[in-house]
Amino acid sequence: MSLNDSDYTQLLDNLMVNLTDVIYFKDLKSRFIRVNQACLHKHGFESEEFMIGKTDFDLWSEVHASEAFAIEQEIIRTGETRTGFEEREVWPDGRVTWASSTKMPLRNPEGEIIGTFGVTRDITRKKEADLRIRLYADEINAIKEEMENDVRMAGKLQKSFFSAAYPSFPEQAGPDERCVEFLHRFILNQQVSGDYCAIQRISEHEAGILICDVQGVGIRSALGTALVRGIAQELMPLARDPGAYLSRMNALLIPLLNQEEVLLDTSACYLTLDVRTGCIRMANANHPLPILFHDGMTAQWLGVDSRCGPGLGDTAGVIYETQEIYVAVDDAVVLFTDGLFTLKNNMDDPYGLKRLLDSAHSFAGEPLEDIFQGLEDDALAFSREQKFSDDVCMVGFHLKQLLV
Repeated sequence: MSLNDSDYTQLLDNLMVNLTDVIYFKDLKSRFIRVNQACLHKHGFESEEFMIGKTDFDLWSEVHASEAFAIEQEIIRTGETRTGFEEREVWPDGRVTWASSTKMPLRNPEGEIIGTFGVTRDITRKKEADLRIRLYADEINAIKEEMENDVRMAGKLQKSFFSAAYPSFPEQAGPDERCVEFLHRFILNQQVSGDYCAIQRISEHEAGILICDVQGVGIRSALGTALVRGIAQELMPLARDPGAYLSRMNALLIPLLNQEEVLLDTSACYLTLDVRTGCIRMANANHPLPILFHDGMTAQWLGVDSRCGPGLGDTAGVIYETQEIYVAVDDAVVLFTDGLFTLKNNMDDPYGLKRLLDSAHSFAGEPLEDIFQGLEDDALAFSREQKFSDDVCMVGFHLKQLLV
């Protein structure tokens, strides 16, 4: 079936009346020569005669009209079509709408360009939604960047918690003359840590070593370590009595770690070393027992697990028991957090405390630095990811000789 000119005219008229997209035809000077019902409705006109002869300068702001005019004149000059481009439509009252437009050259039967015509679809809702999403994304990125900056700053501040200098016994002795060597190591999984340790001089012949692990990751656990550190400074008068030290710390932490039903599980071990006698006095709050490297040949747990108490901040009124153990010259003791033994292999088996102690046997009699490195290497060799999934803290001492 062939169509004549009348049929084509009827089809165009149907489109002009029923299509919801805006359709318009313009002459060489970008004056409207025909528009559809959607175009009339958009601009608030009742009939086509009110728009014929007008230009975009009669309908839009100067800026938008100039942009549209420039595009149409370029199409007339080049004969090229502009397809599916976005237009920011600014109305005379400042209101902004958005459109997706396609504009083409309008030709007569001889192929000469006599103007332009276009189809425009309103995309204001979609564009505004896209802009809101982009705005939200920018805001989220800004918040994320600010939080990352805060975390980096918190990490720097947290590193300042750990003194680079260790106590010296005798006090003025050089490194080779000191009767005890101290060492600590942090392996951070994130920029801030829930692990904390401290080595402090508590008398002319005693040192105190504290290690704690606030469960969780990030800022939350780091804040917990900051609380522990602050309280530890206040407890110096109790530093020579590990049981009393942890009991008082527990009492002070309970109202701080259990606010609004948010519990920060915290384990800790605190011990004192008397360098005159080799006497260790230790209290433990649900923390892994330290490892004692004895007589250059064996490794064993230091203390008795059954005499340890619950984690800090968990139970009110806990009285932590003090265990007393003697170590000999050339013995070493290493305290550690659970990140050292909680990693898993490809079979999802945990490294565990037994494997850790088996590894420790290999390093009995070695310098502290080598002990730390050996324990770390053996744990990583077991891990399926070849890296720690949690922060690791190790701290310890090597008793080189008794203080006389």
